[in-house]
Amino acid sequence: MTSETPTIRRVLVAKPRGYCAGVDRAVQAVEKALEQYGAPIYVRKQIVHNTHVVRTLEQRGAIFVEETEEVPEGAIVVFSAHGVSPAVHQEAARRRLRTIDATCPLVTKVHNEARRFASQDYDILLIGHEGHEEVEGTAGEAPEHIQLVDGLDSVDTVKVRDPERLVWLSQTTLSVDETTETVSRLKARFPNLIDPPSDDICYATQNRQVAVKEIAAQAQLVIVVGSENSSNSKRLVEVALDHGADASYLVDNASFVKDEWLDGVTTVGVTSGASVPDELVAGVLAKLAEHGFDTVEEVESVEESVRFALPHELRKDLRATV
Repeated sequence: MTSETPTIRRVLVAKPRGYCAGVDRAVQAVEKALEQYGAPIYVRKQIVHNTHVVRTLEQRGAIFVEETEEVPEGAIVVFSAHGVSPAVHQEAARRRLRTIDATCPLVTKVHNEARRFASQDYDILLIGHEGHEEVEGTAGEAPEHIQLVDGLDSVDTVKVRDPERLVWLSQTTLSVDETTETVSRLKARFPNLIDPPSDDICYATQNRQVAVKEIAAQAQLVIVVGSENSSNSKRLVEVALDHGADASYLVDNASFVKDEWLDGVTTVGVTSGASVPDELVAGVLAKLAEHGFDTVEEVESVEESVRFALPHELRKDLRATV
């Protein structure tokens, strides 16, 4: 009588995953502001799109508001990593608010491109998702020149003044593959469409998508840790399904993982969006271990070393107290 070989249940953990340099900078900006100036510190919109991060900062004294007009006159307000339009800066100045701009430098780059091309009287096709804060901030830089292209279906409805003076820009957190396809379709309509001077999709978004492709090819199930309003996290689910995973789900934390997802599964891939602290991934790994997935292998596709300095308004005051 022979005993059956026990089934090996393994987890492939993508690397890089979780916090990118822009998110780390934005979260630190709120934390340092609370330490430097004391609570409350107001934050316009969610500093990053993650419910756990927002709740943690709220517990420390951050107050999140939707609009600048909700901030008491003269108070300190932090602008989120997604960026804001010039109109928001003007409203903050009118209300005499002390602002700390935690806009990701890569988003600022896109804002600068929008202003430059608008000043040269180009029509700008902004590839992105309607209603996303980053898109609203970028579009606000040159509203009379910018037209949103939200997905392949909207390409056919684009109208431009002069197809010879036309450039595309993009939201930084999109799917690389989908954006490439959208640009190809736009160029089929507008052959002289100009590319941005450098890739708008951020390094972290691209790296996390490359990493999830690698684990999806080997996993039956891919669990993406991230919040529902996180664009880059939702794209990771799509990329996983497009590159070999039989199933992929977005979860805010371990409590969202359903036991039935694991039925018949021997290999699970795990990754997380760019605004997710690694403690949430650790929680998912612990839950998987309870179900026998105790062989964990980290799969590194690319090494990240990017770091961004804190916002200059904050650095100035931090230096003054040293």
